[in-house]
Amino acid sequence: MKIPKHPDLTRGRVRGALKQGTYERKECDAVLRVVRAGDRVLELGGGIGYMSTLLSVKAGAGHVTSYEANPALIPYIRSVHAANGVTNVDLRNALLSPEAGAPVPFYIRRNFLASSMDPSTEKDAITQEVAIDRHALAPVLAEVRPDVLVCDIEGAEATLLPAGDWSGLRAAVIELHPQWIGQSGVQAVFDAMARAGLTYFPKASEAKVVTFLKGW
Repeated sequence: MKIPKHPDLTRGRVRGALKQGTYERKECDAVLRVVRAGDRVLELGGGIGYMSTLLSVKAGAGHVTSYEANPALIPYIRSVHAANGVTNVDLRNALLSPEAGAPVPFYIRRNFLASSMDPSTEKDAITQEVAIDRHALAPVLAEVRPDVLVCDIEGAEATLLPAGDWSGLRAAVIELHPQWIGQSGVQAVFDAMARAGLTYFPKASEAKVVTFLKGW
């Protein structure tokens, strides 16, 4: 895949991992094991656009709906898609939440990847506060009808995933953040997948990246 250079995003450890082909390796390995050609994929946490590009170019996904809350990343994600001829990704700069509501504040920092909805950390590094739209989970699931979920949302998985009806999924690849959500949060994610009829799939799981599959 082609990854355009960016002075703030493709440097340091990210640059090294991209050059060595190890960027998001665990998640990429899992996705390539379970995604089938033509799948409809819902990606939560678009990052720098690497995963949505992989889903389109290498995994053969039919359509990807990608949610990324950080507005500073959106232009770069689009540049990654353009560099790789990706046209089947619906990129949405919004926050998916259990219920609809008013926009929420998002704090952009000098280090784009450190930007978040938390104003209490690295206050001196905040360069801009913006309002991000919230999309309700249930209508999005009804619209997208995903076959596969790919989720890396920095701890929000513990509250968002239990709020959804994921019974239409065939597979889910979720990066857990137990350092933030604890045992109860991890259990909530596993319970949500179990209610949807998906079972932990060890062959495509590694450390904090867990894969759930239906009918394996």
